[in-house]
Amino acid sequence: MRLESLPLTVDHDIPAPVLTELTALYASNHEFHALSGDFPDPYDIRPEQVAAALAEELAGPGVEVLLARSEGRVVGLVITLDRHPDPDDPDPWIGLLMVDAGAHRKGFGRRVAGLVEERFLSGGRTAVRLAVLDNNPRGLAFWTALGYEVIGHRADLQLGRPCAVLRKSLRGV
Repeated sequence: MRLESLPLTVDHDIPAPVLTELTALYASNHEFHALSGDFPDPYDIRPEQVAAALAEELAGPGVEVLLARSEGRVVGLVITLDRHPDPDDPDPWIGLLMVDAGAHRKGFGRRVAGLVEERFLSGGRTAVRLAVLDNNPRGLAFWTALGYEVIGHRADLQLGRPCAVLRKSLRGV
């Protein structure tokens, strides 16, 4: 498996074949999108919605969208932030990690998280944070199994949804 930056055209659009792959990835995770409320109909996610969501993410400073590829196909996506908008928070963040629902429970999420942690560690970062929606116990179980610890609770910045904030030290990763 490898991580690669989301390719963009000269007009900053997502190439059509990649957008097709990403739409399938997002659409496969309708259960998560039903929890998050990120899309009007989690059972009918459209390419233009995925493109708009990713464009909004990429508009933020220090944001990177990475594709996880295995055997040539996109099996996951991760959005990272070089730092949180809160100036008192020195750590980079994982804003979203999504694996194709057909590939859940096969170790892809664990591998993608590990690759992201290695990228941050090689960049001199010593810890990473993320937030899990309070209504997502499976997500919380996934991240705590990877060694992330709940350090607080707060509303997310986009929609004010209640979240657990988790942190993991990268020393020894």
